[in-house]
Amino acid sequence: MTRLRIAPTLWQLPPATFSGGEQQRINIARSFIKPRPLLLLDEPTASLDPENTQTVIELISEARAQGIGILGIFHDAVVAQAVASRTVAMHSFQATP
Repeated sequence: MTRLRIAPTLWQLPPATFSGGEQQRINIARSFIKPRPLLLLDEPTASLDPENTQTVIELISEARAQGIGILGIFHDAVVAQAVASRTVAMHSFQATP
């Protein structure tokens, strides 16, 4: 949590106390505490400032380097390009009746 700029004085507060960006950073920290074989990420940087976005990019890159599978949804093309080994552009799919 320190790496994601959540001060230790805040660690004991209830989740509802935090802003949307703080809650997102806490959830990201929770995802990286214990290594898992696969991480499912839904817009992990959507509510973050540039500095925390860069930290999350680094965390995702480090997880990939450790062999952890990452499946994510990213609307931010810069973040997607920074962390993805493969991408699927969903706008190219058409709905079928």
